[in-house]
Amino acid sequence: MKKIKIAPSLLSADFARLGEQVREAEAAGADWIHIDVMDGHFVPNLTMGPLVVEALRPITTLPLDVHLMVENPERFVSDFARAGATYLTVHVEATPHLHRVVQQIRELGVRPGVTLNPATPLSLLEEILPAVDLVLVMSVNPGFGGQAYIPASTARISRLRCMLDAIASRAELEVDGGISPQTAPFAVAAGATVLVAGSAVFNPTGSVAGNIAALRQAIANA
Repeated sequence: MKKIKIAPSLLSADFARLGEQVREAEAAGADWIHIDVMDGHFVPNLTMGPLVVEALRPITTLPLDVHLMVENPERFVSDFARAGATYLTVHVEATPHLHRVVQQIRELGVRPGVTLNPATPLSLLEEILPAVDLVLVMSVNPGFGGQAYIPASTARISRLRCMLDAIASRAELEVDGGISPQTAPFAVAAGATVLVAGSAVFNPTGSVAGNIAALRQAIANA
């Protein structure tokens, strides 16, 4: 079985000590660092920009998984590529020129990803799947951390797994939203290969290392 990657989301980290939290996550065995970028237009929140990615790039060897929840992402991909993003994921709803943006990301030397909101049909991904290295299933409505996993997401993950397998795609299948020791096994059983976890990793009730270990144990016991 392919190793399931855990990508702690900095949206739930302590912003006053982001660097320290990234180092904690890496030391605890995280596989990627997930960075949620929100513009206050596509989603009702404002978060991090290229300067944060640039500041974090020198302090970790982990891939920086940048999720662009922004309108017209083609305006920003160059800045995030220069800042050190490893993956750049864009929403199908955010641009009328999805293939062009995916090409642009790859030409910048970054691995392109695509995602869609929970109510957007998976069929909109069909034509772009052969061109990407990552596909993200949003298991909450994007814009805020700490939301509950939408149960219908499990079936969407499974359907997307079938779509990827049908074209022999090696793209990662990532799930973001409400991932915890309780929900992670459902996502993995449905075919996910990367789990984004925010409040399940960064919270005041447990250590980063202990929380990541709990996620791994839940997956192993599934």
